[in-house]
Amino acid sequence: MAKTRVHDLAKEYGMTSKEMLGHLADMKIPAKSASSTLEDAYVSMVRKQLKPILDARAAEIEAEKRAEAEAKAEEERIEAERAEKQRIEAEKRREAERAEEERRRKAEEDRRRRAEVERLAAEKKAKEEAEKNRVRDTAPKSVPSFSSLLDQIAQQEQVLKRQAEEAAQKKAESKGSRGGKRGSGRGGESRQSAASAASGNAPAANAGATNDSERSDGRRRGKKGRRGEEGGEDRYSRMAREAEVYNRNKVLEEAREAVEEASRESTGRRKRRKERRQKQQAEAEQEKRIEEAIANDQDLSQLDTVKVPQGSTVSDLAELLGVPANDIIKRLFLLGTPLTLTESMSDDLIELVADDLGRDVKVMTKEEENSFSFYDNPEDLKPRSPVVTVMGHVDHGKTSLLDAIRHTGVAAGEAGGITQAIGASQVQINGRTITFIDTPGHETFTAMRARGAKVTDIVILIVAADDGVMPQTVESINHAKAAGVPIIVAVNKIDKPGANPDKVRQELTEYGVIPEEWGGQNMFVNISAKKKQGIDELLESVLLEADVLELKANPDTFASGYVLEGKLDRGRGSVATVLVSRGTLHVGDALVAGLSYGRVRAMIDPKGNPVTEAGPSDPVEILGLSSVPNAGDEFRVFQDDREARDLADQRALKARIEEQNRVKHVTLENLFDTMADAEVKELNLIIKADVQGSIEALQDSLDKMDQSEVRINTIHSAVGAINETDVVLADASNAIIIGFGVRSDAKARGAAERAGVEIRCYDVIYKALEDLDAARIGMLKPTEVEVSTGLAIVLDTFKVPKVGIAAGVRVEEGEIANSDSVRLVRDGIVVYNGKIASMRHYKDEAKSLRGGMEGGIGLENFQDIKPGDQIEAYRIDQVARTE
Repeated sequence: MAKTRVHDLAKEYGMTSKEMLGHLADMKIPAKSASSTLEDAYVSMVRKQLKPILDARAAEIEAEKRAEAEAKAEEERIEAERAEKQRIEAEKRREAERAEEERRRKAEEDRRRRAEVERLAAEKKAKEEAEKNRVRDTAPKSVPSFSSLLDQIAQQEQVLKRQAEEAAQKKAESKGSRGGKRGSGRGGESRQSAASAASGNAPAANAGATNDSERSDGRRRGKKGRRGEEGGEDRYSRMAREAEVYNRNKVLEEAREAVEEASRESTGRRKRRKERRQKQQAEAEQEKRIEEAIANDQDLSQLDTVKVPQGSTVSDLAELLGVPANDIIKRLFLLGTPLTLTESMSDDLIELVADDLGRDVKVMTKEEENSFSFYDNPEDLKPRSPVVTVMGHVDHGKTSLLDAIRHTGVAAGEAGGITQAIGASQVQINGRTITFIDTPGHETFTAMRARGAKVTDIVILIVAADDGVMPQTVESINHAKAAGVPIIVAVNKIDKPGANPDKVRQELTEYGVIPEEWGGQNMFVNISAKKKQGIDELLESVLLEADVLELKANPDTFASGYVLEGKLDRGRGSVATVLVSRGTLHVGDALVAGLSYGRVRAMIDPKGNPVTEAGPSDPVEILGLSSVPNAGDEFRVFQDDREARDLADQRALKARIEEQNRVKHVTLENLFDTMADAEVKELNLIIKADVQGSIEALQDSLDKMDQSEVRINTIHSAVGAINETDVVLADASNAIIIGFGVRSDAKARGAAERAGVEIRCYDVIYKALEDLDAARIGMLKPTEVEVSTGLAIVLDTFKVPKVGIAAGVRVEEGEIANSDSVRLVRDGIVVYNGKIASMRHYKDEAKSLRGGMEGGIGLENFQDIKPGDQIEAYRIDQVARTE
């Protein structure tokens, strides 16, 4: 008969386990804790006894809901009344503001009208004053007043012409009077008077000359007339000059005012035209930015956000914000953090200064600088397949689980299945596709596991029921939580003796992974990958979690995603395994992945078949990149090859600059010089050995060395192979890695080469001590250098006559010659160091085996070879001393 737990029953009645235990105690039903189980008879009794309590609680809840509804309705009514009151008050305020504005407008209109009247009166008064002070014409009325300089000149010419005619007439008369001097004076006077009267335009001075002629002879009259004429010319000339000066000054003043007015109008027009052009240019640039953002699927709300690299200097920030550097320095000084132009700023300082300047900034980390951000319209999103990452500790059954899923899919008659030819895989379950990424569980691949959690939607955490939670299990949990990815726990190996799934659940609760049946949010499934038990339930859990997540992507845009793995193939060139996260990737697309760029020449799906396109959640292998990208790099497609190449070149240039500015790590060769420069006061070491006794012996010998000049500090020591985590620690601590009886794997060697960390491996303790002591006193002069030539993996073993056990190998790296020295490495530990006894390529004797070839290798005086072992080949080169 089925039993019911106390906490499940309490949850059913909506009460706590403690309350339920109290009721059970009242009813004399035995129950010790919330996890205690109750028989069906007790459950029926509890339900019968608690029915009135539940009805009363339901009535209370209903009354509370009714009271809450009434209170909410009352609040809404009060809020409505308050809003209406505020609206009326606001309307009254607006009416008062409109009345005040109308009053101000009328007052301003009256003021302008009075000012206009005063201005017109002042202008009229000024005109009258000017008319009063104007130089008036004293010429005879027959001469018209001057209106302009040209009119004055024309009238003056006419006056001079008449004067010349009168002068000629008078001269002729004076000659006649001298000829008839003996004639009657009265008759002459009569004729002179008549001539004067006939000349209507004669000046008044001529009349005076005529009166004088009555008392003197004709000669005297002629002289008086000439003096009168000269006096008349002087007066008119003076009047003309005065009029010319007056009108010239007036014309010049009017012309000057007109020029100034025209200049003002021209300057205003040019300024307005310049402002209009600047505004149009700014609008065009804004429209261009919007078009580019829409073309690149960027969020328009982030268009004005300035992206500032982490650790930018003051000058870099000023250039990005488009402000003078002095403005930033001034604000930094006021904040109490004075910096120079070339000093770096912290993230908080950058945000404070930008906020003070009224600019919106986003501080970008190195990873974010090489990443892309996109914005998709919700209407364009369509459902996509889930991407699942399998995580867990070493030998807990990740690969076995994927194999079981593959066989389950085939047995169910579904199309397709899993292949791991490209490092990722897909499986069809119930007509739906699930993409799997197999992330190794060994601590060496911690970084790869972090990238797997970054690109995945769901994590399957596999834990062996007989082994429990291990260090890499905790690492996987932390990576999944950091990425915000839901975790489905697969408890494997439940068929083995000693398996305890409940113990696994209990241990995982300490790390925040709580089963749903215990009130948590994580689904747990008991499976056996070997016997294929629980696989269907696990896949159904994955699909259920995918439905809850509502995974969607926009397939109708340019493709983007992440690089899962990259390698250099001898025949195909650069090969990258990518996972498309949005858009559709086509053959022929131009893309950038980290520092690599190129066009997609071919694509291969997880089954090894060539395809022409890949949609969201599809893993494919692509060919055609210029170089091998790094695992974890983000890629995106560009419309133009030039844009892709320019972005890759910029990233490569920045990487080279960072490489030049990278911290130079201490090595045994430069230890003495570094000590002399007072840059190092202590030498940090990381010791990895085959057994704990070797570590203790080496550490004891190091403690006995002279440490007066430089102190030798062991920051980490452990048993096992040198891995990538050790290199990361050495890079951060400026340390040297010492390996005793162990080797470093390929990932660790690559990371050490990139970071400049020195790894030294020894087989005897005294050699390591000699090198350290010689480096400390500056006498280290290595004359022998070990050169790694190749690496092979043991696939199987077979027995050869006269040789014994030989290894069937595949060469993974380099080229192994039959004259090379070799080491046999098993789980990172060196188990053999010696020579090659025999080498064959299939049935023929071989002098060497190159990368990708398979063959047989026999070791001298050693037979303990097992599949999975590694054979490292090396040679010792003699190097001339340089010091």
